[in-house]
Amino acid sequence: MSASHSPSISPTHAEIYKIPVSVLVVIHTRQLDVLLIERARQPGFWQSVTGSVDTPGEVLSGTAAREVAEETGIRIGCDGVPWSALRDWHLSNVYDIYPLWRHRYAPGVWKNTEHVFSLEVPARVSVTLAPREHRAQVWLPWEEAAMQCFSASNAEAIRQLPRRLMPGNSK
Repeated sequence: MSASHSPSISPTHAEIYKIPVSVLVVIHTRQLDVLLIERARQPGFWQSVTGSVDTPGEVLSGTAAREVAEETGIRIGCDGVPWSALRDWHLSNVYDIYPLWRHRYAPGVWKNTEHVFSLEVPARVSVTLAPREHRAQVWLPWEEAAMQCFSASNAEAIRQLPRRLMPGNSK
């Protein structure tokens, strides 16, 4: 494992840096309505659920379930949302970390690898946002949701949703 993929301790702060491996979870209904949440500290930044791996050995599906619960209150395996509703697309995007968030990562870490998942919920379920992270939520038809996303990889994942969910298609 390279130094850029393992947590580091800052010699001056004893701060643990974020691991540059994350998940993107597109939450949707069978009718392809998509949940978007607005970042609390960046008004106008609408996105799907995202979050980083907490520890080097954390399984990506576990990261996805943890982030969905933390950011929306939706618990996979409960509330009519079975584990089978979480789909790993086996798709990853590597992108430059936004300058706004680079301080969270070890010095010299500029790239993040994002793994894409989708989660089908039975309807436009009500969500409980984490107020320190998000300020608003909205359910939109997939085309509109893709246009609202600030992240190009998030918008592209939403645009792929209809094709990815066709019976027999995992890619």
